[in-house]
Order: sequence, then C-alpha cells, then structure tokens
Amino acid sequence: MTEFEKHKKELRARAMKLPLHPGVYLMHDKSGKIIYIGKAKALKNRVSQYFGSDKNHDEKVRQMVAHVDWFEYILTDSEFEALVLECSLIKQHTPKYNILLKDDKGYSYIRVSKGPWPRISEAKQIADDGAEYIGPYVSGWSVKQSVEAAQKIFRLPTCNRVFPRDIGKGRPCLNYYIKQCCAPCRGKISEEEYREAVQDAINFLRGGSAESVRELTRRMEEAAEKLEFERAARIRDYLAAIKKTAERQKVVCSKIPEQDVIAMTQGSGKTCFQVFRFENGRLTDRETFFINGTGMPKAVRGEFLERYYSMRDRIPPRVTLDGPAEGQELLSRWLSEKAGRKVTITVPQKGEQAKLADMCRNNAAEQLAQATGRTGREASALDELARLLGLPEPPAYIESYDISNLAGEENVAGMVVFENGRPLRSAYRRFKIKTVVGQDDYASMREVIARRLEEYEKNKDSGEGFGRLPDLILLDGGKGHVAAVQPILDAAGYNIPLFGMVKDDRHRTRAIAKNGGEIAINSNRSAFTLISTIQDEVHRFAIGYHRQLRKKSTISSTLLSIEGVGPVRAKALLKRFRTVAAIGDADLQELIETPGITEPAARNIYNYFHPESKDD
Repeated sequence: MTEFEKHKKELRARAMKLPLHPGVYLMHDKSGKIIYIGKAKALKNRVSQYFGSDKNHDEKVRQMVAHVDWFEYILTDSEFEALVLECSLIKQHTPKYNILLKDDKGYSYIRVSKGPWPRISEAKQIADDGAEYIGPYVSGWSVKQSVEAAQKIFRLPTCNRVFPRDIGKGRPCLNYYIKQCCAPCRGKISEEEYREAVQDAINFLRGGSAESVRELTRRMEEAAEKLEFERAARIRDYLAAIKKTAERQKVVCSKIPEQDVIAMTQGSGKTCFQVFRFENGRLTDRETFFINGTGMPKAVRGEFLERYYSMRDRIPPRVTLDGPAEGQELLSRWLSEKAGRKVTITVPQKGEQAKLADMCRNNAAEQLAQATGRTGREASALDELARLLGLPEPPAYIESYDISNLAGEENVAGMVVFENGRPLRSAYRRFKIKTVVGQDDYASMREVIARRLEEYEKNKDSGEGFGRLPDLILLDGGKGHVAAVQPILDAAGYNIPLFGMVKDDRHRTRAIAKNGGEIAINSNRSAFTLISTIQDEVHRFAIGYHRQLRKKSTISSTLLSIEGVGPVRAKALLKRFRTVAAIGDADLQELIETPGITEPAARNIYNYFHPESKDD
C-alpha cells in the first residue's frame, strides 16, 4: 500500500466519525491552505465519499483528493444555513477546486468622437480626449449590440479612414454596396447630412427605437411637405432599417418579462456556461463563463448557480435552466431570501421556454467550440449525446464496432474512431475473427472486444491508438449485442459506457440499445445525425474489409487451381501483374521472366488462360 493510499484510508476513518448532521467542510493541503469548501446535509456521508472508491469521481475530484492533507468542519442547524455559510466562506477564501467565476462586469459607455465627421463606438472607460461619452451602462454586450445596430440603421462608417482627409482617395468598401454605409470616402454625403445622421443615431441610442420612430416619422412628413424628397427618402430608409432591426430582436424574446436563462455544455476538459438575461421580455445582456474541467452536469450546474448569484445583486423572479441542478429547491429558497421575494428555478420540457434554453445551450456549445477548435455543430452533438445516454460528460473519444461475413465465411470486424465528433482514420482497426466458426455475431463481437482490451494492456503506456481507452463504445447491433459484450468489460474491470446502434427495416438508424431496453433518438437531431454517421462509417469500413478478403480469396483460388502454382508463386505473379486479368493477358515469355516461375509452370499458367493453345 502506497503512502497516499494509507493517508486516504486514515482520512476516511476520520470522516466515518463525523456526525450525520448538516454543515460545511473545508479541505486543506499540506501548507494548510483551503483548497475546497463544500456543504452537506449529512457530513459523515458526504465527506467519507471523497476518500472511498474513486470509480465514480470525475478528474477534478480525484485531483483534489490527492492534495488533501486534512479537513475540518463547521456544524449548522440546517442544510440551508450550510449553503449560506458555504457561499460566504468561498467568497472569502476562493479555494482552488471550487468553481470560481471572474466578475468582470464593469461599466461601458457609448463614445462619440469630436470633429466635423464624428464616429460612434463603444468604450470601457472615459478618456480625457474631448469626446462625448454616453452612459454608464452595466451591460457591455448590450452597448455593443446597440452601437452596431445604430451604425447599420443610419449607415455610419466603421472603417479606419479619417475624414475629411481620406475623402476621394479610395473606392468605397463592401458596406456601401450592401447599403450599410453612406460612403463619405466618395463624397456621397455632405458634412451637414452626415452630422444629422450621427445625431439621429445618438437620439436612437438615448431614447430607444420607439422615440426615434416618432421623431423620424415627423421629420419625414415635414420634408415631404417641403418637397425635399431626397431627404424624406433617406429618413424613410432609416425607419425601414429600425423596423427590420426590431423584427430581428423579436426572435429573441420572452413572454416572461424578467428572467435569466442559463445553459451549459462540456467537452475537451472544459465547461462553458451561457447566461441570457431578459428584461421587459427582451434579451438585454449575455454572459459567457469558461470553467476548467468537467463533471456531473447536475452537480456542476448547482455549483455554478451558487457562484454566479453570489456575485450578482440583481436576481430575477425566474431562473430557467437547461437541465436539473443539484439542490435546486435549496437554491431557490436561498435566491428568494437574497432577492427579498420568491424566485423560481425551472427546467422547461417544451414550449417557448424550452426553445430559449436550447438556444442558450447552442450558444454555449458554439463558444466552447471556438475555444477548443471544434465546430458548434460537433460540440452540440456530443453534448446532446451525453445527455441522451446519461454520460457524466460528452464523449471525446468514441469507438464503434461492426461484424461482417457471408454465411460465416471471411468473418471480420471493423473498428472506427471518432474524436471530438470527427472521424480519426489513423485509429481505425480491422480484425480477422479467429475463434468463431460459422455465423455468430455475438461471439465474434465478444472476441473483438476482448482482443481490443488485451491490446490496451500491451500499449497503455503509449496513450495512443490501442493504448487509449474510449469514452464510449457503440456496437452495430441491438440489446443482444450489448448483453453479450458487457460481461467482457465487467470482467476486465473497465467502466466504459456501452451501447448498441439499432437499425430499422430500411437499414437506417432507429434507436440506441442498452441493457434491458432502447433509447429513441429521432427527436434529438444533433445526436441522431452523429450516431447515423458513426453507424454508416463503421458498416462501410467493416464490409469493405470483408469484400477485400473475399476478392483475394477468389483470386487465390483461381491461381492455386493451376498445376505447379502454390501460394509463393501466386504471390509472385500478383506482385508483378497486379490482377488475374493481367496474368491471363501476359504472353509466355513474360510469365517465364517472372521471378520464381519456372518454364513448365509458366506453360501451365499460359495454357490455363489459353486452352486453345494446348495442342500447339
């Protein structure tokens, strides 16, 4: 027994002496620093779990346990008091292994530069540069969206050209041709008209679209009455652009006036949370948080809610989640007391709220994809698959197997690998079935998985190819295949999720098979597409290998039927001529010149393909 195992056993013995009482526990490292703080309904049960089997622990917990030197605890009167104390202590000590969110919510401003051709932009702070600053605003995302909308509506330039210096010195950019810039660079607008457009944009940003629409409508009618049709047409275009922007904003709206929508996605050792904040039924702010490591979604979601609202004063009456959170009722009570009114935490299953949660999760997947070098579609598919199969985190490394034979002849298997949702062809492997005679797909699959695990034991030090264990195994078959193979994994002591891929009568993916039943996947579009792709790929790979062997077998049987031609000479002929057809077209001299082929053997080969020449 190693020193670590001895120490872990001592810590577990001490944990078993803790009371079955609510409280907070604090884990310390050798230097005495607090590295983790948690709460518990029953301290004995919760703390002892850390120092038992690490089979069900995620990587973050295993690392934390490895650094624990000792722990202490504080008893509380209730689990709710434990939650409040835990939040306070985490804020005070910022332990390494707790989720810690950086609160970078500073103020943002709208900047209007000075000079005859002013520009509108966003700014994080006020500078002493003579420019006009509008604000402050709490939401930087909202300021950015508003400035971009104003620039497009009123066709203000966003390039780096300086006016009037650069007027007439270059061709207008693409924005001019798609009617998103008034092109001062080409003199398409006068200085007076430009300043009027900038002032309209400022009024739009200060007063909102409704106020701008009323004022612009009044000015358009006034210009029309004065027969200033060009000016009236320009204002009409502004109004049309405002209306179009408003229609786009309605796509992201909520019937519930004030709420937060929170969703998460995991993958490649990271977790991404996306927060959509709604006020007056409109999306007013959006925040993205990245957390190193992954874990059980329910626990991670609960911990995130604690950390997020510990650093937020504004708490909406409703929090919508994309999945259940650990201690959801307790968190709802804590938020209610913090806000001074009832706060409801919900996990919608259908309707508008479910669509908002899905949209939020898709945005989280896209952000995570950009951070990890994947596409949003791949991240979303793996995240959806993990939820569907109940996996602790999205499977980054998937292996899939299929058996192929013809009435038991040329019995083979194919293994394909998908890494981060993409085929990893360098890791594909082929197997010739050795121990199964006849057609027995269950026994063949058992042999393949057993051989694959044996290869892992031989190569595990390399961490590549067979030296890497998959996060998920998918078999081309139903629950019978799963039931046949599961004992192989259990006997070897590997806790690898195992599922089957079930096809319908038309050979299309229909469901996921597990021990004792099936999981329908048709309603999960991203996961369905991924599973279908994997199933088609492994079937293609396995049947391709089977056909290759059958073709070789047919060729070999043709050549071996010729008198004087054995396996060595057949191989020599195929090496030189590549195909049986080319051997048949060769003349006698070419056959004699083939290494290893004697003249009598060459005559037999030639006569076999040219029976009419035997008499000659």
